[in-house]
Amino acid sequence: MLKNSSILITGGTGSFGHTFVPMTLAKYNPRRLVIFSRDEMKQWEMAKIYGDDDRVRFFIGDIRDKDRLVRALDGIDFVVHAAATKIVPTAEYNPFECVKTNIIGAMNLIDACIDRGVKRVVALSTDKASAPANLYGATKLASDKLFVAGNAYSGGGEARFGVVRYGNVMGSRGSVIPFFASLIDKGTLPITDPRMTRFMITLEQGVELVWHAFNDMVGGEIYVKKIPSMSITEIATAVAPQAKHEIIGIRPGEKLHEQMIGVEDVLYTYEYNDYYKILPAIHGWDSDPMRIGNGKKVESDFIYSSDNNPERMSIDYLRKWITNNREKIGNI
Repeated sequence: MLKNSSILITGGTGSFGHTFVPMTLAKYNPRRLVIFSRDEMKQWEMAKIYGDDDRVRFFIGDIRDKDRLVRALDGIDFVVHAAATKIVPTAEYNPFECVKTNIIGAMNLIDACIDRGVKRVVALSTDKASAPANLYGATKLASDKLFVAGNAYSGGGEARFGVVRYGNVMGSRGSVIPFFASLIDKGTLPITDPRMTRFMITLEQGVELVWHAFNDMVGGEIYVKKIPSMSITEIATAVAPQAKHEIIGIRPGEKLHEQMIGVEDVLYTYEYNDYYKILPAIHGWDSDPMRIGNGKKVESDFIYSSDNNPERMSIDYLRKWITNNREKIGNI
């Protein structure tokens, strides 16, 4: 589907974009891949990587600016929406800015994609959108709802919208692994709560989930990949085996455990080999055979959270992953 197409990724200079762009260029050879973001320095640095590759274009803009989005989307077939204000404490202390980017920005993108005749849009979501306990999660839940409803809003137009949801991305900028790694020399790692657990996913797995959504979506589905979990103390031990742990308490808005599918979603959730799919609760779309496919409805008491997840990542596995990916941890 993506071969010889024109693709735009919002927030494309972030961690996801740095993995999505080279993987998509190699696998699908799109005609044009546009990186849309507001940070000129990040674009300048990223442009050096691709040199004279005329498939890769850079477009300065902010998803808060609808007119700029309309211009950027000229001739675009597919959109990946990765732009977001996503650091939990930052959102708690700057709520108006978080709402402007995560909610108003989503509305702008949906409108602009419909007006420009974009074919498919996949928005990146987060575990924090399920039963949100912080402003970031609440804004991403609202964003998810907007992208689901966008399929009805587009009317008879071609634009279709889907969502992918996943948890802690291993080694990405601002995440726990590079944070712990930066403190190894101090000999002590700060642990918010020893009971805390997190889902673990690589950026490559996140990209593959987006590809799958583009190929599978009818419109309005939320895709949740099956991934392993770890406790925060296991992550700390994998990063710095000799370091001591200092309990500092949970930060404002932080969850003890991650949840990607809650009890409220059970009525609309289907299981597949390596992922789950939450179907839209509106317009009877949850009973649409095209959206269900070969899925099996989950049990009525099903909850997908990092503490009750049967799939675990071992300390040894994470340690080997860190060794093999040391150069890029925290750099993208």
